[in-house]
Order: sequence, then C-alpha cells, then structure tokens
Amino acid sequence: MTGFPAIDGRRLLARLDAFAAIGATPAGGVNRPALSEADRAARALLADLGAARGFSLFQDAAANLFLRRAGADDRRPPFLIGSHLDSQPTGGRFDGALGTLAALEVLETLEDRGIVTAGPVELVAWTNEEGSRFAPGAFGSQSAAAGALPAGWPETVGSDGARLGDELAATLAALPQAAMRPLGGPFAGYLELHIEQGPLLEREGALIGVVEGIQGTRWLEVAIEGQVAHAGTTPLADRRDAMAAAAAVITRLQTTVMPADADARLTVGRLTIAPGAVNVIPGEVAFSIDLRHPSGAEIDRLEAEITALAARIAAAGGCRASVRRSMDVAPARFDRRLVGIVEGAAERRGFASRRLFSGAFHDALFMARLGPAAMVFVPCRAGLSHNEAEYVEPHQAIAGAQVLCDATLEAVAASVAA
Repeated sequence: MTGFPAIDGRRLLARLDAFAAIGATPAGGVNRPALSEADRAARALLADLGAARGFSLFQDAAANLFLRRAGADDRRPPFLIGSHLDSQPTGGRFDGALGTLAALEVLETLEDRGIVTAGPVELVAWTNEEGSRFAPGAFGSQSAAAGALPAGWPETVGSDGARLGDELAATLAALPQAAMRPLGGPFAGYLELHIEQGPLLEREGALIGVVEGIQGTRWLEVAIEGQVAHAGTTPLADRRDAMAAAAAVITRLQTTVMPADADARLTVGRLTIAPGAVNVIPGEVAFSIDLRHPSGAEIDRLEAEITALAARIAAAGGCRASVRRSMDVAPARFDRRLVGIVEGAAERRGFASRRLFSGAFHDALFMARLGPAAMVFVPCRAGLSHNEAEYVEPHQAIAGAQVLCDATLEAVAASVAA
C-alpha cells in the first residue's frame, strides 16, 4: 500500500512494558529520575538491546546515549531519532519512553528487512529532559546544542541533595562498552515521537499530531511590596496590602490574557507571602508567571503589558511592583520539509492528523536551533501526562511509531538527494 515496511507493533508494546517495570510505581506509573540507578538500568537495557542487533553504541560528556545503524556511506552525518528515558517522580510510562523505544523499533525494522539507508540512522536517548531531579531540564540536548556542558551545571545540586557532576560521572562509568564521542556535531535531521500531553488530538479524533513548532516560554517573578500592619486595627484607607494588590493583578491577568488569545498560556504556579501570619497584613507578596506563546513578539508584548499592569494596580493600593525574568526560551518553528514529510506519512497510512504547536518543552526545541527537526505526536487519554494515570492506546502507540519509521526513511532519502 505504501512501499514502506511495517513495524512490529507487538515488539514495541512489549518493550514499553519492559521499560515501564524499571522504576515502576504502585499506581502504574514510573519514577525514573535522570542519572539515578533506575535511569542507569534503563540505559543499560537499551544498550543491551542495541548491541544484540549489532548497532554501535556511543555516549557523550552529557551522557546522551546513541545507538548507530550504519548506512551505505557511513561518513554522512547521521539522521537522529529518539527522545528520553527519565521521568517525573510520579510520571507515566509513555512520556519520553515511547519516542525512544519507537526509535529502537525503527532501527530494528530496518535491520529485519535488510534496508540499506544512504547514511547512518541513530537513536538518541537524551539526558535529563524532565529536570525533575536536576533543574533545568533538557540538559542533554542543550549541551549538545552548545557543544559543551553549560557552565556551572556540574555543581547543580539535585532535589535529593546529589551533585549532578558526581551522578553524571557514575552514569557514564556504568556503560564502559559505549565509546565516547564529542558533544554535538552535524546531523542530517532529527525526528522525535512523543505523546501530545494535551487534549486536542483525542478531542478531535486525530491519530497523529503534525507538530509545526514549540511555543516560547518566559518565566516572570512578580514582587509586590506594601506595608506590614495589624489586621484588626488598620482601616482600609490606611492599608498598603501587598496581598490585595497581588490578587488584583492575578485576577486581571487570568480574565484577560488567555480569553483574548487561544494561543496564549498564562499560569501562576507559585505564591509566597510575608510575614505569613493570620493576623498581619502582608507586606511582601511574590508570585511566578509561566507565559507561553508561539510568537516571540507576542511574548514580549505580554510581558510589557504585565509589567505595566502590576505597576498600575500596585500603585493604586499604595504598593510598589517589580517584574523580572527568571527564564526565557524562544519559540522554535520546525523544518517545513520535515513537517511535510510527517504529514505525508500519516496521510499515506490513512491516519487522521492535524497540525499543532507543542505547548511543552522537548529536546527537539534545541535540536531545531542546529538543523532540520520536527516532531510526531500521538494522543494520550484525556490529555493527561506527568501523571501515573498517563495512557496511550496500543494502536495509537503503534501508529506513531509507524509514522516515525516511514518519515525517517523518506527524510534520509531526501537529505541525500538534497
């Protein structure tokens, strides 16, 4: 029907079960923090499975793990496919692992059929995408993009008190059979399969998400400074209530930003109050804003609007406001040719698809800074992710892996032709 080989869906599902057992939680999820013993066990299993098929094994200074299937001309830059193996503390069994194991299934399908690709195809399992143990996330792909470990990161202390540099060294030492390679380097293209982590595909009955890019993210820290005073003796006219001002700012943002723009995302996730006593008017309130949009210009505009709004509302209540950035990641638009290849692969298989932007970070965000990249999404039940109840139907997982396989073969051929 398509001229492309069919993957082994049962093998893929069995692999998902095997990896879900590493760090399994009683509620059916996975707790596999980056650079932990469980993470090393998953890496070791992946390495063993690759070695059994004759794939070459590599790792770099960030502990990114690569399985390489040689091509007719092995001097060509590799075409990369993969995702990550680490999880949130109460994560699901598909986030990251599906993309990594689907990439393994692609390599094995090519091997089963004796298909010779013009250049090498490599599976990559990126280190610490989640950032749940060592923040920030996407450590491996960011290091690859920079060609070096980011300054100061080895000294990062994890949520359990461990030092990143020590755990990184132990993880690298746990796979002595993997040859070391330099960080980064040229690649022909990058494709990543992932669960959507949102409700759109399921809601619209689409089996495949054709991801056009990843929206930008900016974290803001808003501080409101008022005056501490007695709750029972201070009348309204004499109050400089930082909490009242903060609540007014948050309410205004929640009722204007997202209702006015379906592409905008604004979340207040952290709030601190000082002095934090029941009978004391707060003198200081700080809160975080997670601001996301596919357009960098729109993020700039929203930040300016938030800064002006906070200053105006705070001043009306006798308070002062300040806003500072704590993180800023620009949006990424994926390679149009690769996006079209993914869309065409879904169409040839008769899989209903829709284009969309990713609202979450992925390693593909940083690979897109360096070369052609794109993503394939599959639905997850109720859009639930970072949760032990995360679930992907078997036919959805298989369809996603099939599109990844078809698109990889077409993309490798296209990159050679170009």
